[in-house]
Amino acid sequence: MRDYSRLLLEAARNFEKDDGYAMASHIALSGLTAIFPFLIFVTSLAGLFGVQHLADEASAAFFDIWPPRVAEPILREIHNVLSNRHGGLLTISAVLAVYFSSSGVEALRTGLNRAYGARETRPWWRLRLQSIGYVFVGALALLAMAFLLILGPSLWAAALRQAPALGAFSNKVAIGRYGIATVILLAALIIAHRVLPNRKLSLRQTAPGVILTFGAWMAFASAFGAYIARFTLNYVATYAGLASVMIAIVFLYSLAAIFIFGAEINAAVERRREPRPVASDAN
Repeated sequence: MRDYSRLLLEAARNFEKDDGYAMASHIALSGLTAIFPFLIFVTSLAGLFGVQHLADEASAAFFDIWPPRVAEPILREIHNVLSNRHGGLLTISAVLAVYFSSSGVEALRTGLNRAYGARETRPWWRLRLQSIGYVFVGALALLAMAFLLILGPSLWAAALRQAPALGAFSNKVAIGRYGIATVILLAALIIAHRVLPNRKLSLRQTAPGVILTFGAWMAFASAFGAYIARFTLNYVATYAGLASVMIAIVFLYSLAAIFIFGAEINAAVERRREPRPVASDAN
């Protein structure tokens, strides 16, 4: 327990030294401004493949693990934005949507480089292209997830008609929606730690921070959701029409701080694993 306490203390000190609070703010604001462009791009991509009906389901799937009090106001606004028709992928709006979405990825990269003590030496255009590639992959993954969530109930209903006894497992199948979101979230965390920073990290090296980040995110989301459900009126009284925006910013800021702290944990673990120099014999 003493070693774990020292590890957490070291990570906390480095979090402060590496401007973790400022980086969390940068990631939170970049993430909030990237959400709308990203989902606009997802909608344009869905239209390109002729599956426009998946756009709303994809938006809902994106917020599956968010507390309802945080997600609902944003989902309403996103629905209003996405209800207007956007052009195809070749329109200016879609190009800008991809660019601004990739800026959210760049914010994560900067935070990870700070935490791991890595200096960025790669060309800026290569990094931007990499971030844009992640936006494409993320959009396709979200549409695939939405397709599975729509197709799943139909397949399950057909299976129940053939084998009614499977009805006893209906609750477990319903949990599958959150299971899919969880797997995608874990995969995104692993990819972020292993690919975004300018440092080669193995799965073993990233595991402590990923596990801590995922567990802390789930605990915080539950606690924050319960808090907002009880004290929503306080936010409304303080921020009036900006209450939903402020709630989202506070939520994303906390998630970003946890994310950076997870990287600091990985960095602290790696420093402890490094071989210590052996003192030379004076004689």
